[in-house]
This record gives sequence, structure tokens and C-alpha cells, in this order.
Amino acid sequence: MGDGAGIGPEVIVPALLHPDTLRDCRPVVVGDAERLRQAADTLGIACDIVPVDGPAQAEFTPGRVNVIDLGLLPADLPWGELSAVAGDAAYHYVRVAAELALRGDVDGICTAPLNKEALHSAGHLYPGHTELLAHLTGVEEVSMMLSTPRVKVIHVTTHIGLIDAVNRIEPGLVERTVRRGHEAMVRAGTPDPVIGVCGINPHAGENGLFGYGEEETKIVPALERVRADGIDARGPLPADTAFYLASRGDYDLIVAMYHDQGHGPVKVLGIEAGVNLTVGLPVIRTSVDHGTAFDIAGTGRAEPGSMVEALRQAAEMSTAPAAR
Repeated sequence: MGDGAGIGPEVIVPALLHPDTLRDCRPVVVGDAERLRQAADTLGIACDIVPVDGPAQAEFTPGRVNVIDLGLLPADLPWGELSAVAGDAAYHYVRVAAELALRGDVDGICTAPLNKEALHSAGHLYPGHTELLAHLTGVEEVSMMLSTPRVKVIHVTTHIGLIDAVNRIEPGLVERTVRRGHEAMVRAGTPDPVIGVCGINPHAGENGLFGYGEEETKIVPALERVRADGIDARGPLPADTAFYLASRGDYDLIVAMYHDQGHGPVKVLGIEAGVNLTVGLPVIRTSVDHGTAFDIAGTGRAEPGSMVEALRQAAEMSTAPAAR
């Protein structure tokens, strides 16, 4: 359910009642039943918020929202305010979801946004969902992938400073990221994806004019290895044109070297219907591509489209027939 003080509950309720959602999957919320009821009241939506012990108890009928109710939020929790209580609850929602996934009780996880400051104030020192889920599932390395109707991007590095990102990038990490991206695209129904790989420096270094040869030493060896295995990875490309070319269909996937190189264009080209995927976990995980939006939480103005799309993609990428 994400951070209960944010817009998570307000996008979950209409998304789970959307006709496409029950067509695509069988959703169960891990969260707080009373907070979902408050969100439904705010939105003026009549529905049944029904606590269940687990997915096996859930019933999937129109107008019903099944929730594994952890009951961690006070009834008077303010909307739109930073709260360590909400941050702690958000951690436990993810923990329980990960446990369900590792037991095979669910085929995928779809997350509403959490607030990093609230998470940290509760003593859970993770940069975000991506790193938290990697820890909970025992995975050492995962990749963040952003998916919109116009462009899809996977990141070599994410939540670290720019200098640290450049230092961390090396051929092995680039290669593993490209392979994870290729696998995700194949699972999503693109059997032979064309992958554009960004450079690090302006103009991808322009033959050594900018930078210190990072493209040649950190990226080119990785591309040579993946190409040898038949992966169509092209680059290093100037990042300032790669996203435009992807948006018009030249590339199925772009590999960004650092956080803002990938996030900035995505948020211009399609954040409204954007989805965040964690690639490399033992279970599918998708998320909305927006934050907790404390400024509008509790007002009924949140747009659920990204959550509907995140649920659809979680079902699409699951290998379990029941999730399709």
C-alpha cells in the first residue's frame, strides 16, 4: 500500500475496481483496511474493503477489495504529513509482500509509493523499494527499469551521487544490466529487442574529446560481449538524442548510465502512464512511476492510471498462467 499518508490508498482503490484489473489479474492489497476505507470515502466510491488472512481467502468479484490488513496505522493519521509510523508500516507491507512472493503465494508485487524520509525516520535505512526488496529476497544486484508507452529505460546505477555513479560503472555491471533489460523485454513480449546504450559523457565522449575515455573502457567491452551472444545492443550513444530516437521507435529499450540520465526524459515523455519495474528479483515487481504526492494526498485528486498500468504489466510479465 506504500506510505499511508500519501496518495497510495487513493490510487489503489480505483485501480483495483477498474474493469481491466480483474480481467488481467487477481489483486490482494497488503496494507491497512481502514485507510483504504477512508480513501474510498474521500473519492466517493462505494465498495467493500474486506480483510483476508491471505490470497487463498480472497474472493474476486466486482466492487470488492481484498486486503491483508496489518492494522499498523492510527485512524487519525493525517494525510500529506511526514510520519515515522506510516514509514514503518510501509516497510512491513513490503516485507509481508516479499514473504508471500518467496513462498509462491503470489506471482508478483505491485507497489504504491513510499516516502524515503518517513522510511528512514522509522529506522529502515534503504534508498527505496528497489533496494529494500533486493534485501528481503536475498538478491545482491537488481536494476531499475522505467516503462512508458513511448520509451523504456533500464538504469546501470540509480540512487547514488553522480561522481559515485561514474566510479561504479564498469564493464561487468553494464553487461549484467543489458542482459537483465533484454530478458525483461523478452518476457514482456518483444522477442528481439533493439537496445540503445547511452554513453556517460556529452556526445558519448565524441571520440575522446569529452571525459577520459570512459565509454571505451567501461561500456564498449560490455557491448562486445552481449553482442557475441546475439543481443542487439547499440552504442555508446549520445544520451541527448538516444531518448528522442527511442520515442519515435528506433529502440525498444534504452540503457541509462545514471539516475537522472534516465529519469528526466521518462518524466517528460510519459510519467502519467509510467511504470517502475525492478528487474533481477526472483519475483516480478512493478510500481507506479510517481511519488507519495503529499501536497494532494487526502483530496481525491490523485490519478490512478499509473497504478492500473503497473498492475497490468505485473500480470503480463508473470510466468504464472493464473496471473494472466
